[in-house]
Amino acid sequence: MKFAYRFSNLLGTVYRRGNLNFTCDGNAVISPVGNRVTVFDLKKKFVVTKGNIAQMYHAPGKKREFNAFVLDKTYFGPYDETTCIDWTDDSRCFVVGSKDMSTWVFGAERWDNLIYYALGGHKDAIVACFFESNSLDLYSLSQDGVLCVWQCDTPPEGLRLKPPAGWKADLLQREEEEEEEEQEGDRETTIRGKATPAEEEKTGKVKYSRLAKYFFNKEGDFTNLTAAAFHKKSHLLVTGFASGIFHLHELPEFNLIHSLSISDQSITSVAINSSGDWIAFGCSGLGQLLVWEWQSESYVLKQQGHFNSMVTLAYSPDGQYIVTGGDDGKVKVWNTLSGFCFVTFTEHSSGVTGVTFTATGYVVVTSSMDGTVRAFDLHRYRNFRTFTSPRPTQFSCVAVDASGEIVSAGAQDSFEIFVWSMQTGRLLDVLSGHEGPISGLCFNPMKSILASASWDKTVRLWDMFDSWRTKETLALTSDALAVTFRPDGAELAVATLNSQITFWDPENAVQTGSIEGRHDLKTGRKELDKITAKHAAKGKAFTTLCYSADGQSILAGGMSKFVCIYHVREQILMKRFEISCNLSLDAMEEFLNRRKMTEFGNLALIDQDAGQEDGVAIPLPGVRKGDMSSRHFKPEIRVTSLRFAPTGRCWAATTTEGLLIYSLDTRVLFDPFELDTSVTPGRVREALRQQDFTRAILMALRLNESKLVQEALEAVPRGEIEVVTSSLPELYVEKVLEFLASSFEVSRHLEFYLLWTHKLLMLHGQKLKSRAGTLLPVIQFLQKSIQRHLDDLSKLCSWNRYNMQYALAVSKQRGTKRSLEPLGSEEEEEASEDDSLHLLGGGGRDSEEGMLA
Repeated sequence: MKFAYRFSNLLGTVYRRGNLNFTCDGNAVISPVGNRVTVFDLKKKFVVTKGNIAQMYHAPGKKREFNAFVLDKTYFGPYDETTCIDWTDDSRCFVVGSKDMSTWVFGAERWDNLIYYALGGHKDAIVACFFESNSLDLYSLSQDGVLCVWQCDTPPEGLRLKPPAGWKADLLQREEEEEEEEQEGDRETTIRGKATPAEEEKTGKVKYSRLAKYFFNKEGDFTNLTAAAFHKKSHLLVTGFASGIFHLHELPEFNLIHSLSISDQSITSVAINSSGDWIAFGCSGLGQLLVWEWQSESYVLKQQGHFNSMVTLAYSPDGQYIVTGGDDGKVKVWNTLSGFCFVTFTEHSSGVTGVTFTATGYVVVTSSMDGTVRAFDLHRYRNFRTFTSPRPTQFSCVAVDASGEIVSAGAQDSFEIFVWSMQTGRLLDVLSGHEGPISGLCFNPMKSILASASWDKTVRLWDMFDSWRTKETLALTSDALAVTFRPDGAELAVATLNSQITFWDPENAVQTGSIEGRHDLKTGRKELDKITAKHAAKGKAFTTLCYSADGQSILAGGMSKFVCIYHVREQILMKRFEISCNLSLDAMEEFLNRRKMTEFGNLALIDQDAGQEDGVAIPLPGVRKGDMSSRHFKPEIRVTSLRFAPTGRCWAATTTEGLLIYSLDTRVLFDPFELDTSVTPGRVREALRQQDFTRAILMALRLNESKLVQEALEAVPRGEIEVVTSSLPELYVEKVLEFLASSFEVSRHLEFYLLWTHKLLMLHGQKLKSRAGTLLPVIQFLQKSIQRHLDDLSKLCSWNRYNMQYALAVSKQRGTKRSLEPLGSEEEEEASEDDSLHLLGGGGRDSEEGMLA
């Protein structure tokens, strides 16, 4: 089996921290999440601030180079950490703000009249600083809500380059000549008058003077200023505050244009697009990302991720949606195509521990630590069922059978399994027998068998039709942490605390294989660990399992930054995916940083910034998800849930970074099918010229090159599709369906490919039913692609239909009025009717044809 999964999307977390930015065209906003940035727009040089210094680098070119980032210069000046930076329009200078309440202007080149210039005037840390358009004039804003306007006495063109060191002799000679000329000039000016300002600029250094000083908190109802952005063309200043309020001012007069509260959390970052119409806000407290159009006072984009760790996820049966549950008690449903969350359920009062879809795909069932299991309707977006236990208990997992009629949940404290009816909401049975917390539940996709895993080192199989009696008990060597069935129900996989994955035959209760995964986890060492990562790995294990859509592979993840994919039959590691390189998370490195080791011990044990906003507090012993008694904590990298898409084309993982999606990348693979020396692209095109379409399609499928298959299929005339389809061998029908499913996402020949799909399913449907288990991922992939087009077109058609119904109703109403009124009012009626049709997009027959189009 050849495959290559690549990182394709990051959902769940829309904003974490850092600055926001718009693209050059102003149509897309860039939000940093973790260590991933998707858009780069590097100029000739760029400056990075680190600590109290600024470093200027040469940006890499289009060609690949070794050590592409070349350090050009390091600038010193601020005494405390730098907070903001801005360039002039001509990239001659840049300004840096610092926590030491100072603003520093540096020259990007070796200017003779400007090396650096320090500006004061503030009593708190600098939040933002901006240059005016085509000028060295600048604005500086501090955290206490003070704006200073600075004017420079030199234009950007007045900056003079410093001559090279080799020209010292020439320079001295020129200086002597200039002094003689100046003396003669002074004699003339004494006669004519004083020296001009232009002459003073040539001889003097760059100087700044403060023109004005403005205060935001005049009324005293505003908290600290936290973020700001400036649009140079329209002179628009946007400021965000810790209370969630933002202001729009026009500079330099400081006229208030707009003020609004958009959140109850602190605004962390602000950005304005190139036209100045859209403003992006990031609120790290709740993980919010907002794009606001200030002129119309409306939202362009409003998204919020889980502001706490995501714990679990599930794919819908058609693969179009993903539902996630987090420790914040929220349940979110995401569209996998757009990446946006379109509904959030907040009924749970505690952390969500399990989510799953029913077979129809329109009901989401969730379990929570608040003692409830809830069912949500995705048609009306409401909680229509709430399942509870006779005694208060905390549910750790949930499962729904293939029919969607039976809901079961495992208890963490009472060691029992509760079974309810979806139709009535009544408790059907309570299954007892486990002697430890229930860690996982899974229904057999093909039979009425429920598998339950527990910390009591057993997995029990319960028969739903036999009064829920225990059918088999599988004894394990360690505590069970996860359990899952293969898609065909013929195999069961269990992850245990000793880092093993065991495979069982559920019919005969016989173990068929095992995988030792301790060495594949490669766990890192946390900052506060007293032992090495090698010894710490003995306590790590896989906590989540998932079979691939075809059942040949299994995904495993847990207390590590790696996700492993194993071949089930061969029981070998096929690939290991590193989910993050973000060193701000804990347990990322295998060895401790020696720079943090002193003679007094590890510096990580000392909370140096406890009083500051970004301080990292030392967590309580044994706390893994962060110390909830503290405002700040350093989360540990881990994988909490894994799911393969029903289409078999991608898989998703909930991690500390967010919801990661890896999709199958077939562009870099040459994976032929039954290839021999007689099959070449030239032979395929020769067969097309001879109109031997069946042979051309078969050879193109054997080469398995998508461009060639597309060329062969699209060369078939519309009238001969049925004949070619009937002559295809059964083995190649699956290949054609898989190609059609992928082509629906990118091709504009929608009707042509729908005709191919219809003929293939009608002529080969009965034969394909016999291989329904292996063909299920392909059919679901096809259904997902067609459903997306149906959703897009159905909205457009419904809109057109309603418009035409409205036009017909208006015309009938006008007709009845015309029959009742005198003849003299006909012209007025025709004019009013034309006006009503004009409102719908035109007049008379032309508008109706336009709506039909």
